[in-house]
Amino acid sequence: MRNLMILLTSLALTPVVALAAEPLGAEDFDRYTQGKTLFYGFDGTAYGVERYLPGRRVIWSFLDGRCQEGSWYEEAGQICFLYEDRSDPQCWSFELTPKGLSARFRNDPEATELYESGDVDEEMLCLGPDVGV
Repeated sequence: MRNLMILLTSLALTPVVALAAEPLGAEDFDRYTQGKTLFYGFDGTAYGVERYLPGRRVIWSFLDGRCQEGSWYEEAGQICFLYEDRSDPQCWSFELTPKGLSARFRNDPEATELYESGDVDEEMLCLGPDVGV
């Protein structure tokens, strides 16, 4: 019994090292996202929504009603997005966690980290183009 107590005490005092999940490659990312509309949060607030379509196509919105069409591809272990209004790719490393996807911009520990928001009671809203007079 004494040995069991010593073992349990030593386990309790041993630091637990969390193993980081491996970033998702293109096949796993596509398998998880295709056909879904995922809402993302940042620092406790709503950040944006993305609809994942066949053929690695996407529609993104910052939840402001303006939607941007784009596509994605894998490069150097990151998932990169090209949108219709930008010429520079937006690259992220995605990991699948027990709570859903998490994404780190440019795989930089100091950069923006988004997370999949579960049970969002909203639809993706895309308004038409601006109409002038």
